[in-house]
Amino acid sequence: MNYRTFGKTGEKISLLGFGAMRLPVIGRDQTQIDVDETSAMIRRAIDAGVNYVDTAYVYHGGNSEVAVGKALKDGYREKVLLADKYPVWLTDSKEKVSELLDEQLKRLDTDVIDMYLIHDLSYSKWDIVKKYDVISIFEEKVREGKIKHIGFSFHDELPLFKEIIDYYDWDFCQIQLNYMDVAFQAGVEGLKYAAAKGIPVIVMEPLKGGKLTDTIPESVEKLWREAPVKRSPAEWAFRWVADFPEVMTILSGMSDMRQVEENLDILSRVDANALSDDEKGLIEAVSAEYNRLIRHSCTSCRYCMPCPNEIEIPYVIGCRNEWELYNHNKKIKSQFKFFYPGKNFPSSCIKCGVCEEKCPQHLAVMQAMDEAAAIFE
Repeated sequence: MNYRTFGKTGEKISLLGFGAMRLPVIGRDQTQIDVDETSAMIRRAIDAGVNYVDTAYVYHGGNSEVAVGKALKDGYREKVLLADKYPVWLTDSKEKVSELLDEQLKRLDTDVIDMYLIHDLSYSKWDIVKKYDVISIFEEKVREGKIKHIGFSFHDELPLFKEIIDYYDWDFCQIQLNYMDVAFQAGVEGLKYAAAKGIPVIVMEPLKGGKLTDTIPESVEKLWREAPVKRSPAEWAFRWVADFPEVMTILSGMSDMRQVEENLDILSRVDANALSDDEKGLIEAVSAEYNRLIRHSCTSCRYCMPCPNEIEIPYVIGCRNEWELYNHNKKIKSQFKFFYPGKNFPSSCIKCGVCEEKCPQHLAVMQAMDEAAAIFE
């Protein structure tokens, strides 16, 4: 496993971080985690050198924290930096910060969270941080020994990212970055801005929620095949992120042991400043082709869920995108209803806008529901 240095302490952090947002589940219920398989996956990663594990209060309906806590029993807790995220949007008082942190510590069954992030900062959530002086409360928790390092994760526009970076001497931050999101949200400019301030950067969504690896359009596959060096789409994507020396850790939300093994192999071989100009050009060409094909750039993060009218929004958008990616293949249309996991179809969208308020990608979700209804119903 390759490692990079956590500038605040000099600790060596694994380039691959284990993200616990897409853990294996039992059946279709995303809250019912397969705890045994999760433990096996996390422990396999740690045994191979991974020492950064990331979860959040809301992942898998709160059960991610519980599953991670169980996986880190038997001496594994001491081998990792444990990262968790505070759901700032639930704050309605200063006391709430302490209450939620204590709940997270109980779920994780630990005394301390090493890397504690204010989760999913946007303009509205940043206002909450300032209103309730959340950072000062975090500092108090550091003194109490309940957390060690203070950071934030981000899903909004670059100007706000810079404002937040300049507001406080953060220990670290977390941004979304992949070769499709070069100028999206914080983007590459935000990465370099934080690094210039001495703030280590954790990267999430390196594979764009699996969208860069799950199903490859023929036109994209053709570009990969023409590369002189043969690599999997996942390896190309990881190499692009790892090429930035400003990146400390790359989080991957792994769902099965195959992904764990593949990611361990890749992140043990990649390094910074290793891509040639020709390789960078190839990745840029792939990005351009995806941008030509993708209608709604959803990562299936499920922040939009639950839908008040019980529409399975990520599934709908995924099918809508595949309709374009695969040239209106009739199989996609026939399978839409057969495999549909929600209660109501997209035509039942009531245009409440709750999904769009929550979406970290700021997608036109209601428009996507109308488009999907016209195609699939």
